[in-house]
Amino acid sequence: MPSFSLPPIHDNPDGGWGPSTSNLPEDFKFKDIPYAPYSKSDKLGRFADWNDVSSDNRQAVAGLPVTQATRQGGAAGRRRDGTQAFGSGTASAFAYFHVEDESSFSLVDNKAAPARRGTGFSRGRGGARGATTYNTRGSTRGARGGVPFRGGNQRGRGNQRTGWRDWEKNNRTRESSVVISPQWTILEEIEFHRLSKLRLEVDDPEDLDSYGRLFAYDKSYDRITTKSEKPLQLVDRIKYNTTTSDDPVIQNLAGSGVAKIYTTDVILSVLMCAPRSVYPWDIVIVREGDSLFLDKRDGGPFDTVTVNENAADPPQDPAPPNPNNPTEKSAVPETPSINTATSLSLEATYINQNFAFQTVTETGPPPPVDFAHPNPFYGPEETEPLASCGYRYRLYDLGITEDEDIKLCVRTEVDAFIPGTGNPLEGHGLATIRALNEFDPRAQGAGGAPDWRSKLDSQRGAVVATEMKNNSCKLAKWTVQSILAGAEHMKIGYISRANPRDNTRHVILSTASMRPTDFAAQLNVSLANGWGIVRTVADMCMKLPEGKYVLVKDPNKPVIRLYSVPPSTFTGEDEEAATGAEGSEEE
Repeated sequence: MPSFSLPPIHDNPDGGWGPSTSNLPEDFKFKDIPYAPYSKSDKLGRFADWNDVSSDNRQAVAGLPVTQATRQGGAAGRRRDGTQAFGSGTASAFAYFHVEDESSFSLVDNKAAPARRGTGFSRGRGGARGATTYNTRGSTRGARGGVPFRGGNQRGRGNQRTGWRDWEKNNRTRESSVVISPQWTILEEIEFHRLSKLRLEVDDPEDLDSYGRLFAYDKSYDRITTKSEKPLQLVDRIKYNTTTSDDPVIQNLAGSGVAKIYTTDVILSVLMCAPRSVYPWDIVIVREGDSLFLDKRDGGPFDTVTVNENAADPPQDPAPPNPNNPTEKSAVPETPSINTATSLSLEATYINQNFAFQTVTETGPPPPVDFAHPNPFYGPEETEPLASCGYRYRLYDLGITEDEDIKLCVRTEVDAFIPGTGNPLEGHGLATIRALNEFDPRAQGAGGAPDWRSKLDSQRGAVVATEMKNNSCKLAKWTVQSILAGAEHMKIGYISRANPRDNTRHVILSTASMRPTDFAAQLNVSLANGWGIVRTVADMCMKLPEGKYVLVKDPNKPVIRLYSVPPSTFTGEDEEAATGAEGSEEE
């Protein structure tokens, strides 16, 4: 049988990788060859790697001489991922030197490439200056000032989208919805991709009580088209958006211990749709005994409506001036734009309120419907009329097993009832009313939305698809609120400016009607995922001692953080303390 003998093994007594330089035999054939250090994590490359963007590879592939700095590891000897290459600081004895090869190098075809005309889809740097390019709608626009207008479908180097002021997008950072004080202590940090994996199936809720008065929806608004548009009217009505802890009904329910978690549908929908959110928000969580209260701040993000939050290039607010550089001019113009994120949010809030007030009939027929109790927030000293609004307090069981007693009490709202669809007191025919708004299709932040006046009647599907893309979070929250309230109908109005340059006059172009459960399926909204997020946050807070906490969505990252805050935070005492500190500093 053939025998096998092991070759001599030259061990390195000094440790590390590679041969030893101290005890090599005289007949070692690789003795005079210098050793190039390497790391086990190093990967073997290719002779001509066209994907490698390092300077030495570009020079070698192009047939140019490799410089000394390049031979020593390129730019400070770093790899493509930015890490330091092992042994990059030493001179390589195996580097290839170009001596006289350039004299024999020549191109096969040295003719200049013909200039290309602008096309609908351009891949590259975007064409020559002054050229005519095509936008996504197929129309041509001449270049102004030597810079061509790039269409939304063009892609530049690396197959990345290029478009309007792309060079500024990475520099735009949003401010947090609440100022993070140094006294706050961070307790937890959860990424959105972890929240998206949570699931919890919850049964149908139990109705605890109902308050308020509902008016009938005016069905004539379902027949509005772009050719028979109606102006949006200013209707003076009172509608309350009271936070959880200030609700007298929830205070009575908490006193009787009907649940462990208390909140409103507005706050709960934000938490259930958290993975879709882009703009910052914050929820104040107060633990008293075994109860959790999820509150909002006055003047916080829950009091306004966002616009195009999920667009590829959402509306932006102008950058504030740098306080550390007094000579720097403020980026805020003297006349503020009506298409900034803050202006559009206030405009959308105004539109939603007045559209819901206008689309109901207060005088009948049919007559209004009174719930079991009157509006709990309307005091006897109020003189202005109330808006159509009904509050339904409902109880959800979040327990996984029968032994668990984790129930959630939520205050939900409905805006009207549909005549002829059943008894609203029994939950039939209830509806929520919302509005989408168009500001200027050509403005920054429009998200590629088509012109509603020309496309809403003929291509409604394209308009709806664009709104579902640009306002995914807002529509998801509206749908979740409707499902929580047990509404069978959801009315969404399409409202546009009478003039794109005037944000004070609006017209109603159309109204769509849909069932919340069907619309949730179209939006790919998972209520099981939302309830899983709520249960996870509740379990996280139940393990903490009694006190006040704030759940904050990072303004620029898909992350939520839980902070422990002093009990006086967001109260009058906290504001007085801050004012007193400022006054003492001035003195």
